[in-house]
Amino acid sequence: MLVFIVRRLFVSIWVFFTATIVIFFLATKVKDPLADARQLPDNTRESAMAVIIERMHLDEPFIVRYFLWLGDAIQGDLGVNRQGLSVNSMLDAAVSATLQLVIGATVISIVIGITIGVISALRQYSALDQTVTFVAFVCFSLPSFWIATLLKEFMAIDFNDWLADPVISVPFIAGISLVTALTAGGLVVGDRRSRLTVFGTTLAGMVVLLAALSATGWFNDPGLGPIVVALTALGGAIGFTVLVSGLEWAPPLKAALISAGLGIVAYFALGPVLKDPNLLTLLLLALVTAGVGYGVGWYVGGDLYRRNAIPAAIFTGLFTGAVIFLDRMLQSFASYSDSVGGRPISTIGASTPNYDGTFWQSGLDSFGHLALPSLALVLISLATYSRYTRASMLEVMNQDYVRTARAKGLSERAVVTRHVLRNGMIPITTLVGYDIGTVLGGAVITEKVFGWRAMGTMLLEGIQQGDPMPIMAFFLVSGGAIIVFNMIADIAYAVLDPRIRLS
Repeated sequence: MLVFIVRRLFVSIWVFFTATIVIFFLATKVKDPLADARQLPDNTRESAMAVIIERMHLDEPFIVRYFLWLGDAIQGDLGVNRQGLSVNSMLDAAVSATLQLVIGATVISIVIGITIGVISALRQYSALDQTVTFVAFVCFSLPSFWIATLLKEFMAIDFNDWLADPVISVPFIAGISLVTALTAGGLVVGDRRSRLTVFGTTLAGMVVLLAALSATGWFNDPGLGPIVVALTALGGAIGFTVLVSGLEWAPPLKAALISAGLGIVAYFALGPVLKDPNLLTLLLLALVTAGVGYGVGWYVGGDLYRRNAIPAAIFTGLFTGAVIFLDRMLQSFASYSDSVGGRPISTIGASTPNYDGTFWQSGLDSFGHLALPSLALVLISLATYSRYTRASMLEVMNQDYVRTARAKGLSERAVVTRHVLRNGMIPITTLVGYDIGTVLGGAVITEKVFGWRAMGTMLLEGIQQGDPMPIMAFFLVSGGAIIVFNMIADIAYAVLDPRIRLS
């Protein structure tokens, strides 16, 4: 394995070095950087051109300019742009904005897309599978600027207007309830009677829930409350236990329930701490939660069930913490909405200028600005991950060793998780590695529509001005990320498939 990693590292470094030469050459040819200066009046033209020539070393040959840039870049200095501004400062601001915009959207796309793809493969040709396929192709075919425009119109402008009088209409209640019930019925594995029972129960429950939320004015001052938090935590305990333990679930379920119970106690005990915390406090609480979950799983699971009890307890504890976090955030929604004039969903920019609020209000402000651009990126990427995962899973499910595993009496859960899913993830690893590396380069169209100044904007301005310094700074981050994550994907290949590291 070590030889495999060293070989891939050596090849990646040389690929990246060669790519910098090619990109620098193309960046110097994209546009004449003196074009604007040549349009100036005669009395200022020569001096302006001389300043740009000296600043950009335009009087030097291409190869000299490249090695001047490379020498400074190795020392951590990316130079100045055409206007004399530090590219390092520009890059810091652009990378920060890009990480806020694309990382969360990418992680959500990967997790939800792969989950939907797995479910579609397991329920091949069912109504759920055909619906997911139709929706995926619709999202994949729509251009990103059109999705962004629709989101600004219906998810921001109309939604903000609706919050002034948040009453849910009867047709909307019927439509949302019907879609939810169809989804729940499609997820059920069983005969028609079972699916119809789940469909009817879900439909009635959603109608009652939405009608109650509308009648009580919940959207004016939302919050989950201790009862909903407790019920959600208990449901999470059962769900995570089934996920990690299958049918051997008695001790792991006990550990998960204890973890959920401790989370419910913390909901009341940590009230003063969570009134206006900081990020470090929440991270420490998450670490403590994971440690307590590990201890509970280790003690309750015993020698026989410890392997399943520990992850069940840890996941349940972190899930309960996430529900408490959401409840605290929702409790601050009313005050935040009032502070921004009743327009909590923003259509432009990364934050409200000069906004000063509590931790929860600042979090809502960031979410309000991130919601639409992130959703636009998720809808496009989600279709790709779900389709690739479905195709890869179906291919693996038809292999001889999968049929042999079923013939030997392994449970369907063991067949899917140990054989189908692990081998089906090998092609997806390439897509994930490339996608994560690519999105670090920003999303030019999405940034433009929503007024974000991130990596894509820096690249676009560098191209428009014929300035190679911002272009090379962009490439160092995006190209380097692609190289690194593809190398990580190659290493993940070797972990998933021993034949690769031995070849």
